Amino acid sequence: MEKRKFEKLQAETSLLGFGCMRFPLTAEGKIDEAEAEKMLDLAIASGVNYIDTAYPYHNGDSEPFVGRVLDKYDRSSYYLATKLPVWKVETTEDAKQIFEEQLERLHKEYVDFYLLHALNKERWETVKRLKLLPYLEEMKREGKIRYIGFSFHDEYEVFEEILNAYDWDFCQIQFNYMDTEEQAGLKGYELAQKKGIPMVIMEPVKGGMLAALPDEIAANLKAVRPNDSIPAWALRFVGTYPNVKVILSGMSDMQQVKDNLKTFMNFEPLNEQEKVLIAETAEALRARVQNGCTACRYCMPCPAGVDIPRNFRIWNEYHVYQNKERARKSYFQDFEESAWAKNCVRCGKCETVCPQHLSIRKDLARVTADMETLR
Repeated sequence: MEKRKFEKLQAETSLLGFGCMRFPLTAEGKIDEAEAEKMLDLAIASGVNYIDTAYPYHNGDSEPFVGRVLDKYDRSSYYLATKLPVWKVETTEDAKQIFEEQLERLHKEYVDFYLLHALNKERWETVKRLKLLPYLEEMKREGKIRYIGFSFHDEYEVFEEILNAYDWDFCQIQFNYMDTEEQAGLKGYELAQKKGIPMVIMEPVKGGMLAALPDEIAANLKAVRPNDSIPAWALRFVGTYPNVKVILSGMSDMQQVKDNLKTFMNFEPLNEQEKVLIAETAEALRARVQNGCTACRYCMPCPAGVDIPRNFRIWNEYHVYQNKERARKSYFQDFEESAWAKNCVRCGKCETVCPQHLSIRKDLARVTADMETLR
């Protein structure tokens, strides 16, 4: 198993981290504990020693389940990460109660990597206003937290502000070969590397979208490494960056565990030829985008109730990745019909304020036509 050293922390973790937010489910929607435990056991037996959960995962069931499984193992043999749900915190006392509840749920005396969960500008203001970092430092002095960090979802400028505001032990960002310019992105990686702050990476396969590519694009990757899966390319891209110490994968079945273990046992960073190929792959995928909607939301609210940016996001993702099942679920199951593109009344108000000068009315009609083919 590929290992990486957090030189700043004197810690050594497996490059593959087990993300505990997408365990297999029973028919009732609960964690399939028997199968999930087998998956964790195989990963740990193969050298995975970084286990990542969070307070809200699986509707609060992830922490207790993970804690029970890890009770079988020597506490010094693994690193346990969990997160404070800042959006639930209104007072410092709330943070204290949640953290104590987490220790009880996990059945552990301490957490190795503790993160302020999904920071954005608003939540960062909460962290500062409630003086949550001094509280976490107190828990660190008491030995209940070993390392303090944060996970992040916002624009680069917010990331820069947060990263520069505190001497973080580590940080966690979304990063993959399609998102180098999104959120913190490559600029965020470079800033953290410059400051000597080690990084944990989430969404290396972009929520599964880079796990199955259109056939003609996948064929180019298979021609170079016929024995490698498509997800392996996305994982190797992220692992090529040396300041990446852990790559989280939210594995949801045993096959994914086995495929990831294959990638990280005898791990190979991308060579120069492969870096070019991945850049070409990203370019080919981006060329499939149907319009340049940036989700700025200047077009909202729509007088007819259409969620214009969401329609375009689902539509663009469908054309880029050609994942029919995902698009069908995103549109017809997870999206209110009252906000569908078909409800456009062609008033044109949206087009008068769109900074990208998109033909929104025409494109919404195309969204409707394309989605109808998926019914």
